[in-house]
Amino acid sequence: MKKIFLIFAILIQYTAFAQVKFEAVTDKDIYALNEKILLTYIINNDGDNFDPPRLDGFRVEGPSISKGKNTSITIVNGKVNSRREIFTQLNFFLTPKSKGTFTIQPATIEYEGVIYKSNPVVVKIVDAIQMPVDPNDPLAQVGEGVFLVADISKQNPYVNEPVTVVYKVYFDPRYGVNNVRETENPAYNGFWSQFQDMKNLKAVLAKYNGKDYAMVEWRKVILYPLEAGNKNLDPLTITMDVNVPVRRTSYSESPYQTVRKTISAGARAINVKPLPEVNKPIDFKGAVGDFAFKIVPSKKQVKYGESLDLVVEVSGKGNLKLFELPKLELPSAFDVFEPKHNEEVNTPLSGMIGKISDTYTIVPQTKGKYPIKPLVFSYFDLKSNSYKTISSEEFIIDVIDGPGLATVASNDPEKQDITKSETFQFINRKTNFEPINKSTPFGSNIYYSLLLLPLCFIPILFIVKRKTDEYVSDEYGNKIRMNNKLAKKYLGEAKKQLGNKVPFYLAIEKALHNFLKAKLNIETSEMDKENIQLLLVQKNASQESVANFINIMKSAEFARYAPSSDDTMKLDFEKAVESISLLEKELTQTKSV
Repeated sequence: MKKIFLIFAILIQYTAFAQVKFEAVTDKDIYALNEKILLTYIINNDGDNFDPPRLDGFRVEGPSISKGKNTSITIVNGKVNSRREIFTQLNFFLTPKSKGTFTIQPATIEYEGVIYKSNPVVVKIVDAIQMPVDPNDPLAQVGEGVFLVADISKQNPYVNEPVTVVYKVYFDPRYGVNNVRETENPAYNGFWSQFQDMKNLKAVLAKYNGKDYAMVEWRKVILYPLEAGNKNLDPLTITMDVNVPVRRTSYSESPYQTVRKTISAGARAINVKPLPEVNKPIDFKGAVGDFAFKIVPSKKQVKYGESLDLVVEVSGKGNLKLFELPKLELPSAFDVFEPKHNEEVNTPLSGMIGKISDTYTIVPQTKGKYPIKPLVFSYFDLKSNSYKTISSEEFIIDVIDGPGLATVASNDPEKQDITKSETFQFINRKTNFEPINKSTPFGSNIYYSLLLLPLCFIPILFIVKRKTDEYVSDEYGNKIRMNNKLAKKYLGEAKKQLGNKVPFYLAIEKALHNFLKAKLNIETSEMDKENIQLLLVQKNASQESVANFINIMKSAEFARYAPSSDDTMKLDFEKAVESISLLEKELTQTKSV
């Protein structure tokens, strides 16, 4: 009985050792907005094809990859057993973009053809904290001399009243600032927005909180609030390299040291007032500003069947792109086409200015004189804070040389008595005949051919099944085909991720590794560069091709942690495709020989 129990305990212990563990861990559960999070993925084996989750709420650095061995020692009945297991560790450094509770979804990794998922990780991001500062360190004081400020022209605008936001960077005149880039852009939810391109940025001297600074206007935005209420503006965040003067210990040292700095304008709020309900016109469509309104006919006298245009136009300054023009109503004696909308609007920081119009193309169907009644347009005037109504001028369209009496017709559609006669109509010119006596297929040659046709497929099915069984049972071949498929898949993924450094180089590495596993029949634990080089040379690959392939592997590993431009990534992708294609050709020729 004791022996059975001992064997059972050893089996349990062996199973525990053989179990694959893949987990995600962080140092703690709660972080400040200005703290970095170390996210670590650990697998207690030599995993492959690591696929990280989406980390949209964070700025991501990494991963850094390390491999090692753990030694486990157990004592059973005085006998010492030791076991070493390989582990792989991937580290990401995450910088939160906003406060809140975030769930980092599981990552996946492959081991011996099986996909394993890590556990999800939940972190809570709270307000930024005061980080410890060394008063003697000039680099630690950079935050005291660099600011990003959002200047808002109006804190309490009406709905559809323009608001200007100017983002200004203030910095100590002793500093040098370069490589400025936006890392978090506001969404401006609840606003219509448009940016003004800032060209030839220049620093000028300005005061901030009573102190002298150098100032650059980084971005200008015109906003139109679309609804009333307290509206939050998300912060704009930018990252820059700041050259800080430092004390030199020798003349050979640089008098400046570069510090990477991230600054934010902070969240701002705008209290949007609703337009007044008192004296609001029934036909008000949301126009706010200062406008002129008119209807312009292309001509006032036309022949029967001849077309003309009526242009309904609003011009001036205000929210021209954010309201509808009044609809034109015409007598039923006109055929009216859908209006063509046109906008000639500029949007400087002071607000939209220009004109919008709807052009109606109409074709008179009856002779007569037709008055076009005035059309009404209402808007809210920001100067007087009151509603105003404008009417267009009345005019008459004279239709000549057509059927009907030349009398003045009413513009009221309900009083139109014009009818269209349809005395002659086409006779139906298409017929559908069906035969009286229909024959059936039973007993015909076609009937017997279709009856025997399935029997001819039985030998084909046997052959297909045998080939399928051979294909499924070929584990070695299937493994090679799967790795080839994965190599192509990850090359395609790398092409999609061009411009996104970390996912791009991860996909390149996976493509290279799976190509080697397919061609050399090796595992990830054998992915030593010297071993790879030796195996490729043994398979008669040229020294130049092998060297290029090894260089691509090294470049992909190094580039994840170094700055890379879009052109560099594109060049690395082309090199990877060319290197894989060349090795594929050489190894295939060797196999055929």
